[in-house]
Amino acid sequence: MTPTNITKAARAVAGGQIPKPTGLAQDAFAVRTTIGRAPDLPAAVRAAFSDGYDRDLPVTWDAVDPAKYAAAGSFTVKGTAGGRAVTAEVTVIREGQLVIDLGKDTGAFHGGASGTLYGLYGPGVPTNNLIEGMRLRTVSTKAQDGAQHPGADALEVVEPLADSTDGDVYIYMTDAHRGFPYEWPGATPQEKLDLYKEKIAKQIDQVRKLDPKYQDNIVFVPFNEPEGNMFGTGKWSYNGVSWLSDPRDYFRAWDEVYAIIKGRMPAARIAGPNTSVLYGQVKGYLEYVVEAGTVPDVMTWHELSHPEQVRASVRRYREMEAEVFAGTPYAGRKLPINVNEYAFNYHTSVPGQMIQWVSAIEESKIDADIAYWNIDGNLSDSAVQANRGNGQWWLYNAYGGMTGHTVAVTPPYPGRNYTLQGVATLDPAKRQARAIIGGADGAGHIRFENVPAGLFGRTVHAWVREIPWTGQIGDSPQPKLLAERDVAVRDGTAVIDFGGADLPGLKESSAYEIVLTPAGKGTATSPVTELWEGSYEAEDARYTGTGYSRNGPEGSPSDVSKFYTSGRYDVGGLRTGSDGVLDFTVEVPKAGRYDLSVFANSLNTFDKVREQGPTNVFLRVDGGSEQELFLPLGYKWVVWDHVDTAVELSAGRHVISLAARSLDGVRTTRGDAIVDRIRLSLPNPAAATATYPAELADLRGARLSYDVPGSTGSGVAEVRKGRSVTFWVYSARDAAATLDLGLLGSGKALVTVNGVEVTEARRGDSTVAVSMSGGVNKVTVTGRTGTSLVDRLDVRPTPDALPATVHQAEAAALAGTAKAAPFSLADGKAAVTGIGGPPGNANTLTFTVRADRDGTYAMRVRYANPEQSAATHYNPDPLARHADVSVNGAAPQRVLFPHTFHENDFWELTVPVRLKKGDNTVRFAAQELPNFDGTTYASQTFPGVLLRSQYAPVIDRITVAPFSGR
Repeated sequence: MTPTNITKAARAVAGGQIPKPTGLAQDAFAVRTTIGRAPDLPAAVRAAFSDGYDRDLPVTWDAVDPAKYAAAGSFTVKGTAGGRAVTAEVTVIREGQLVIDLGKDTGAFHGGASGTLYGLYGPGVPTNNLIEGMRLRTVSTKAQDGAQHPGADALEVVEPLADSTDGDVYIYMTDAHRGFPYEWPGATPQEKLDLYKEKIAKQIDQVRKLDPKYQDNIVFVPFNEPEGNMFGTGKWSYNGVSWLSDPRDYFRAWDEVYAIIKGRMPAARIAGPNTSVLYGQVKGYLEYVVEAGTVPDVMTWHELSHPEQVRASVRRYREMEAEVFAGTPYAGRKLPINVNEYAFNYHTSVPGQMIQWVSAIEESKIDADIAYWNIDGNLSDSAVQANRGNGQWWLYNAYGGMTGHTVAVTPPYPGRNYTLQGVATLDPAKRQARAIIGGADGAGHIRFENVPAGLFGRTVHAWVREIPWTGQIGDSPQPKLLAERDVAVRDGTAVIDFGGADLPGLKESSAYEIVLTPAGKGTATSPVTELWEGSYEAEDARYTGTGYSRNGPEGSPSDVSKFYTSGRYDVGGLRTGSDGVLDFTVEVPKAGRYDLSVFANSLNTFDKVREQGPTNVFLRVDGGSEQELFLPLGYKWVVWDHVDTAVELSAGRHVISLAARSLDGVRTTRGDAIVDRIRLSLPNPAAATATYPAELADLRGARLSYDVPGSTGSGVAEVRKGRSVTFWVYSARDAAATLDLGLLGSGKALVTVNGVEVTEARRGDSTVAVSMSGGVNKVTVTGRTGTSLVDRLDVRPTPDALPATVHQAEAAALAGTAKAAPFSLADGKAAVTGIGGPPGNANTLTFTVRADRDGTYAMRVRYANPEQSAATHYNPDPLARHADVSVNGAAPQRVLFPHTFHENDFWELTVPVRLKKGDNTVRFAAQELPNFDGTTYASQTFPGVLLRSQYAPVIDRITVAPFSGR
């Protein structure tokens, strides 16, 4: 009898998720197993066979020499099943092995995972730095002037998006309504539809009034999750009939709305059906719209379950599409796809979770938008405040920095969620390979195979950086350098091993970036960021006193609606009236000044928290060295941020305590906090100056060269006239730093920071002090004459390098209702409230500021914004406030200030202003802003629904410093 193979299940996992078999006469069934571990072959084949045919098949396997499982490689196992000969291919792998095949091109790099639902609030929230640095491609958001949520109006966010990345805004036209399901008015089904069509027409006419260069960045989404909303079975449905069971009414509505949009804007793009999942009924939708001539320009649906579903759904849709389009004018055509809601609370903000989604989306070559479960304007849990990023933001910054084409990536367990996954690219023009990986704990054996000798030679230069989880609203510095070194290429393979002598093991919450270039002629490397780190769970700490609670389990792969939490548990008890003490026992390798981060959360609207804002606790080391910490606020419980300090420790064991009462018994905790963990790290003094290699920067017309004597790392960026290189630079504070541009060559180059010119650099004259914004700064070097060879950018915090003057708000000129009020956490214990109000108000705050010379200055505004709208569902709906800032009576610039979660929680935001030599007036004013038409107001259109604030934030102080030292 001819041997028959069981299934074409290439590289499945024994006992794991097995692809469905498609027949008996197929290629070999492959089972992956770890070195030294024999797989359960009968169980694996039974699982595969039963999954496909709903019946079992006993298998008897021939004996296998155990030695075959001791080394990586493949071999064939023979057996019999039901009297027929069968074979199985066994592939033995290393633990945590991920193979990147640089010889297998899988298509041009797409970058489509960089999208967000409700991720932009308005101009400046978030900043263009965060938009561009994340390479944001698509944003789904509400209709202009819609009632669904405060902010995120489509025609107010399209300009910052288009100006930053030329990305597209998908308008959720249904979000003109309040509530979810949508509360669309009408006494009869026809009246509901007719009134909605009027709103559709109005939205299109609004878009037609945009500058034409922005109209091309609009995509209309007529219905959102229609099967559960307008054409579902609930209270607010069209007629109580789901389109999934009877689609006729939905199809008619689709055609009518399609005709309105195309009739008013023939070139408009329309997306649909925008279902909550890819239902089988979508095939019927395709059949209908092909016949009716109303095919959408973009196919959209949502994936909120797990990353692997993206791959399965895209494959399934493409099969539907090919079958339906065959024999029609659409034959052979593939519609663009935007999975415009993906991931859940457990995933968002966590680099090790999100890389699994990113890998599936990039492999599928589609666009996708991270879902909106929490607050708008924060890039779907990527942005912190206005200009800071968390670990997720830095993941997407690394992802967006990829160029060239993607290559095949084979993870240890293909097809399985919550395992090590990755994305990799090769750019032959740059002679550079990049990979981002993550999602697993422990050892990681990363193999770059088929490394092109013609591009890289026999040795590659490798940067290995960690992108850690820093909490949903926890600020993150740039990725942490773990190693920079030359790696030999043997038999076409370069290997990076995590968990060995040279690199720490992987953390499942972190993502990792690996960049390979030719070794070049570089003479120095960057120092690693930290010399040691340790993480300690609150649930493992010792608690004494009253009020203790151990909370959890929090989010997990089986409960993705909950938030990710380190160790899955957290601890409560430090609150008003408590005498609790939480003791962490730690052990450090050497004496030094250690950085300490406390991951914690206080719900801003909770009774005990509302009184003061941030919850204060008392940090002690070995029962002494006390300091007061204010634990951060959040918009929900279990939304993690971190507060940072430093502690002096000798080598050995210590007890770090968080207490609800001070040592003298006079001060006590006010508020209520939960604690997730603490993190200790020993910073490397050699890394106090942060180095940004040009090889890792964004190139715009510049090219990399690896044969330049005197360079560091592996090479330089050649920057000719009009071409540029951009660095994304982190600053912990709104403060001055010294930039030292490593230049070779004879050219001159213009250096700008956040769009402001700071110096013209040349070799030997390339150092300048600059006022940096807290968070992410865009530093661009543009060639002016000759060729500048940009080696690196060194950034050193030097807060005293530029003279700064502090102006307290309570000492400034107040008008109208603006008044000084006590705030315990304000500088000077007072700040100014009541700035702004109805249109035409005179409630202002005016500072008099002296400047030594004409020029651009950094005005650092310390502010608080407590305003929040009543939520209709799971989104808390905080508001951004704005201030119209006028210098010397000139036309004001409008500045948005994101929500700080409490009126006693103060943040800083840097605003560049032009001052003249001598005295200047800087006035803060505000009023309710009108709708798109410039005459009506949201408060009139939707009485009782707070959509736009009338007020400026609470102003504590401004600090004014020269923008640069040149």
